Amino acid sequence: MAQPLAGVRVIELAHVMAGPVCGRMLGDMGADVVKVEPPGTGDPTRAFAPPRMGESSAAFVMMNRNKRGMVIDLKSNPGRDVARRMLAGCDVVIENFRTGVMDELGLGYESLRAANAGLIYCQITGYGNTGPLAGHRGFDLIAQGMTGMMSVTGEGEGRPPVKCGPPLTDITAGILGAMGVVTALYARERTGEGQRVDTSLYEAGIVQTFWQSAVALATGESPGPLGSAHPLAAPYEALPTADGWITVGGWNQVNWLRLVKVMGLEALAGDPRFASNADRMANLNGLREVLAQRLRTATTDEWLRLLEAANVPAGPVSSILEMLRHPQTVAREMVVQVPEGDGTAATLGMPVKFSAAPAAVERGAPRMGEHTEQVLGEYGFGEGEIAELLRSGAVGSLKS
Repeated sequence: MAQPLAGVRVIELAHVMAGPVCGRMLGDMGADVVKVEPPGTGDPTRAFAPPRMGESSAAFVMMNRNKRGMVIDLKSNPGRDVARRMLAGCDVVIENFRTGVMDELGLGYESLRAANAGLIYCQITGYGNTGPLAGHRGFDLIAQGMTGMMSVTGEGEGRPPVKCGPPLTDITAGILGAMGVVTALYARERTGEGQRVDTSLYEAGIVQTFWQSAVALATGESPGPLGSAHPLAAPYEALPTADGWITVGGWNQVNWLRLVKVMGLEALAGDPRFASNADRMANLNGLREVLAQRLRTATTDEWLRLLEAANVPAGPVSSILEMLRHPQTVAREMVVQVPEGDGTAATLGMPVKFSAAPAAVERGAPRMGEHTEQVLGEYGFGEGEIAELLRSGAVGSLKS
């Protein structure tokens, strides 16, 4: 069976992360994704080095596999004409420029849909297409701060605000964009009409605050940082052992009773401070101190064996390399090799598996302008036109 999105033609007019995440996900599901880069330096992630994988930056390899690449100068009239002709014949366009930039280039949704009524126009911006901040540029750090994420990440009152290590709003916005595109393609099957898919880093940050927003909306008070603890359940956090850290999920009553038994702390089951989840949340600091004192008497591996045998949710706090090398990561094919130069490079695998139409890694990240002539030919440009476009600099090629 063909891949789920086989036959869907995607033009990615996007850079760095949120848009390329969206394009990568669609490409992994079988869409033909053509990444368009500006002449010169191309996508800024090409310069995010070291480290490198072969000829390319590791960041670019990670974000841009399963795509073909071409160079178009969208600042030139001929370059914009090329883009219009291509966008009139594709299914999806992805862009993550500041709101209004594509309209200034004559490549906004309203102008493009006049020539392609079925076009799915995926717009990923900093703050969305409407509202008082619609024209502002977006960055993950700023979005994490503005959406409250940094106010609840960290160790507690008086400590500096902490950003989530991974660029969570960039990645989430790309995932939301891909979900929106697939939904819009499904709707087009019924109606024949395309539409704009509009999401942002700001909204991507907001949706990460489900639990904290539930607390704030119910109480009228903003929750603060709790370290690794949960805002609604305890114990559910990372705690120190004799040689490291362990995460323990003993918040529901069944697991709580299992936890105190395996830890040799049966007396806590009858302690009124910890009788229910509400009691444990009200006395979280005291609970944390009692559990940590006991956990420090054995190693992480020793506790994990005991907790697993007792069916208590628990796990180690792994480094990134430990995660990448874990047998579960290997079994789920979450590290795969992609072509890179004359060899291969390691990148993350596909997090969604399909039983009948599997996703696949078919190509590595493209070199600058690697497929320009090939793609133009597929979109109806003749050899003479392509040669003139290359000569004028409206498009660029790996060969030029």
